[in-house]
Amino acid sequence: MLANDIDTHHSRTPAGKPPRKRRVSAFSRRKVDHAYYWMAVPAAVIFAVFLYVPFVRGIMYSFTNSQGYGSCNWIGFQNYFALFRDERVGHAYLFTFLIAIAITVLINVIALFLSVALNGKIACKNGFRAIYFIPYTLAVLVIGYVFKYIFMQPLPELGKALGIGWLSESLLTSERYAWIPIVFLAVWQGVAYSVLIYLAGLQTVDSEVYEAAAIDGVNAWQKFWKITFPLIGPFFTINLVLTMKNALGTFDQVVALTDGGPNSKTETVTYLIWKGGLTGGEYAYQTANAVLFFIVLAIIAFIQLKFFGSKEKV
Repeated sequence: MLANDIDTHHSRTPAGKPPRKRRVSAFSRRKVDHAYYWMAVPAAVIFAVFLYVPFVRGIMYSFTNSQGYGSCNWIGFQNYFALFRDERVGHAYLFTFLIAIAITVLINVIALFLSVALNGKIACKNGFRAIYFIPYTLAVLVIGYVFKYIFMQPLPELGKALGIGWLSESLLTSERYAWIPIVFLAVWQGVAYSVLIYLAGLQTVDSEVYEAAAIDGVNAWQKFWKITFPLIGPFFTINLVLTMKNALGTFDQVVALTDGGPNSKTETVTYLIWKGGLTGGEYAYQTANAVLFFIVLAIIAFIQLKFFGSKEKV
């Protein structure tokens, strides 16, 4: 009897007002189709098997003296300590960072300039876009051997004809200038993809913003620096992270052009890992180098996203 009175008391509502309905969350109303699990779970398992399992095993091998086959012994952090004492490894990291900075800056400057030009009102715009994208579709090794011939034969002849001393000899055999062909090839192929990303960002800018700026008498440089560049900030961040990551992983260009020479002056970290780990009998040692390089890449990407992400919010 008391329970009925309590229920009646709670169910009463003021005159003329409908009774309150219980709020049901969207999560409780939503029914998840099990088909999504059948599609997502197998893909996640395959992804883990072919990525995370080898990654974890690679970390384990870095603490051993394995040569890639046969038995091995646990040696702890000896490989990592040896990396910091290895001058060849230190030079590879320094060389990789220097060319990565050069490649990243050049690609973003050139790509930004080209994308702004291609986004304007010019004739044959789609044709120019296709021309600039062609290098990205070519295999790096194949086109690298073509550029190797150019730097070995026609370019030195041109340097002799023009009387340019440093260009009269092949740049690929010069310890001082061998980095130039590597950077040139990386930039030549990397610009295309960055142009696409910047063009996608420019398409999101409302034309009315430019019309209002034109009424206020804003010149071309002010329009780019004060309007266009801030509005495509997220695309600039994405491009910066991707180009830096690709530049730090420069490998095919080195294999095709210099093979790490002359005198190991153009060895990048990825090339050194491949050369020493797979052909030099340093499997565990270079695996430790790969783990260290992964940590460095993760830190650089985090710093880039953190710094430029904060600039976008401002």
